[in-house]
Amino acid sequence: EVQLVQSGAELRNPGASVKVSCKALGYIFTSYYIDWVRQAPGQGLEWMGRIDPENNGTKYARNFQDRVTFAADTSTNTAYVELTSLRIEDTAVYYCKFTGEIATIRDYYEYDYWGQGTQVTVSS
Repeated sequence: EVQLVQSGAELRNPGASVKVSCKALGYIFTSYYIDWVRQAPGQGLEWMGRIDPENNGTKYARNFQDRVTFAADTSTNTAYVELTSLRIEDTAVYYCKFTGEIATIRDYYEYDYWGQGTQVTVSS
């Protein structure tokens, strides 16, 4: 069964750091990028960036360039996002996901696999 299993909810003070894990099950971890997406209360999905687990190559969304770090450990098939200098507005559900694809001679389609989400609350 293909699954992305994320770590549990986190509560942090402003200025602190948080690290969320995403364990990949049921597929070849290095075959697909892992995207990180968050959703703040009442807001839409916000893409944070992605990591290539094969070589740890990363791409960060502009708004997070200075505060976010992705990592991937192929020995455990686990991806991580660390967010530093937390602000109250960082309160959100953080998701990892990857996009799988199936191609045949005449068909192509994709499916997004999502972790269950990790609630990160930043509050003083």
